[in-house]
Amino acid sequence: MLKKNLHCHIDTPCPAVHSLQFELERCPGGPIKLCYRLTGDLTKILIPEPKPAIATDGLWQHTCFELFVARTDTPAYYEFNFSPSGQWAAYAFSGYRTRMPWTISRPPIIELTQTRNESMLTARIADAELLFESNEHALQLGVSAVIESVGGALSYWALHHPSERPDFHERTGFVCPL
Repeated sequence: MLKKNLHCHIDTPCPAVHSLQFELERCPGGPIKLCYRLTGDLTKILIPEPKPAIATDGLWQHTCFELFVARTDTPAYYEFNFSPSGQWAAYAFSGYRTRMPWTISRPPIIELTQTRNESMLTARIADAELLFESNEHALQLGVSAVIESVGGALSYWALHHPSERPDFHERTGFVCPL
């Protein structure tokens, strides 16, 4: 199991968040299980209300957890968005922010558990959805999140922020090998 801390972009602080951790578990032939653990003063963070578990654009405009997946030998990559509401999005790109047609065949399974100080989102993605069938090249992950405060401000969290501005699509931010 892989476990890492996400870091807030210096220009988008959110004092209500005490920590944001990411865990990944990959079982051969099974789903990839992701867990985002947010701890802090949840009364100051907007967590979307439950909605039907359907593909939805624009999730990143509110509290949302994200995963970017790329193979080291190609500029192509995939983006997955997981909302605490249960909604999700999945996109394919041929290069930096250049979308290409793709439809996920099995939607991710998203679960949210919450206590007074902790919100934990678990998402499962079918391994086959990554469409990288060759094991010759390693996969790189960009792990990120957008956290919306009660006042509407957005903070941007990632394993690594390679630019002056938050940009989760920047490939040098895909720093987690799989």
